Amino acid sequence: MDIQSIYTLIEDDMSAVDAMIQSRLQSDVVLINQLGHYIINSGGKRLRPALAILCARACGYKQAQHINLATIIEFIHTATLLHDDVVDNSDMRRGRETANNLWGNEASVLVGDFLYTRSFEMMVEMESMRLMQILSHTTNVIAEGEVLQLLNCNDADTTEQSYLEVIHHKTAKLFEAAGQLGAVISQSSPEVELAISKYAMHLGSAFQLVDDLLDYSESSETIGKNIGDDLAEGKPTLPLIYAMKHGSVEESQLIREAIEQGQRDKIDDIITIINKTGAIDYTAQAARKEVEHAKQSLNIIDESKYKTALISLADFSINRTY
Repeated sequence: MDIQSIYTLIEDDMSAVDAMIQSRLQSDVVLINQLGHYIINSGGKRLRPALAILCARACGYKQAQHINLATIIEFIHTATLLHDDVVDNSDMRRGRETANNLWGNEASVLVGDFLYTRSFEMMVEMESMRLMQILSHTTNVIAEGEVLQLLNCNDADTTEQSYLEVIHHKTAKLFEAAGQLGAVISQSSPEVELAISKYAMHLGSAFQLVDDLLDYSESSETIGKNIGDDLAEGKPTLPLIYAMKHGSVEESQLIREAIEQGQRDKIDDIITIINKTGAIDYTAQAARKEVEHAKQSLNIIDESKYKTALISLADFSINRTY
């Protein structure tokens, strides 16, 4: 399946999620409506809610609570984006101005808080302590990841292990929760729940690795942000970490200074070093390993069109250009 076929498979479910998002986003406060609708409708792939739906369906789920879960997941994800853009002082996301650039940092942070609290209201309505436990732990881990990334910013001595810890907390954990919750509401066995969780966690890691790779290999028109944004924010991602380790003393020093000073004025030279040292290939290989682990985790899941879609989604994660 290509990505369009995957979304066509769950088209009705995703339409229901979109309707619930619009409904539960409503507030008597006009600014919340304006900013919330702007960020929610900013052209994202709705990947995490789609993952929750696919995992539930792959586990044989036939009822309707997966729509609520998918909406909660999207609200949590959107809240993290709002907060991320403030912390990173970003002015563009997905090819559009960021909410903080249009409405200011204060409004973005507070509307992010609204989305977090609205998602917890929706969790309570589901009346499941297990779901609350998983989602509350997930949001806590994501917050830890934000702080870990902040500590790594402008730190050219960040190790590959420390970088991987950040992406597990910041990105993979919400993917993992989306998959696990799909299995939980399906009342799957512990073995299936673990398998789906591992699949989703590895998928999330692969997505982040590819995102970090694309920052040095694609134009801003393709990925919806300026090339070298991570470098400008002082983020030591895997392509930079690997290039520093395998470049010459002069090349490593050039990258080190760019990370420490948070600048991209020598981005062309740095991209040359990244390509010369094989850092792009190394990062791509790391993503491919995550995808293989993800697909292997699905071995105990019964065959279905939804399992096929999950396998195809994993392949898409490393073949995409956006």
